[in-house]
Amino acid sequence: MGIVTWVVVGLVAGAVAKALTPGKGPGGAVVTTLIGMAGGMLGGLLGSVVLGVRSMNGLLHLSTWVAAVAGSVLIVLAYRTLSGRAAH
Repeated sequence: MGIVTWVVVGLVAGAVAKALTPGKGPGGAVVTTLIGMAGGMLGGLLGSVVLGVRSMNGLLHLSTWVAAVAGSVLIVLAYRTLSGRAAH
């Protein structure tokens, strides 16, 4: 996928991940986008390694969005755990 696609997926996945996880999330729009992009990569990696599927198929495929959001949620939760921020 191209850079613009990663930014779009990252923005949406990061925002959804912040909405799905209770409490105050890290940063603003830039951090949300970066979390989403990293989450997309993590989700794609986990999908291929753990499940043996190609989860990053393109912008319009559901598997891309599921992998990106799942990876983003994991990153948000890990950030909160490591930084000691409790969900309020």
